[in-house]
Amino acid sequence: MTNEDMLAALLAQARTEGAELVTLRAIAEEAGELGANRALVRIGLSDEAASGDIDELRELLQAWRDAKASAWKAAIEWLARGACALLLLGIAVRLGVPGLFK
Repeated sequence: MTNEDMLAALLAQARTEGAELVTLRAIAEEAGELGANRALVRIGLSDEAASGDIDELRELLQAWRDAKASAWKAAIEWLARGACALLLLGIAVRLGVPGLFK
């Protein structure tokens, strides 16, 4: 019996016998599973290779996060070096170092 058949049978049972808590829970569970399967089919993750695809996507996402963090770190390091260079240049000008080269 497929999920769709099971859901139809549960709905028919609820209509004829009344909706008991167990029946309502079974309906909700079957409807949720059917919806999840439909969503996986729509996004193309219903085949056997889906778990490998998800693993590859996770690896790709982690690589992107690592590259982004590395780029931010490099940018901050370059900004810090530039600030230090400007500070040293300012100190040299203040001490009159350019006058020594004349």
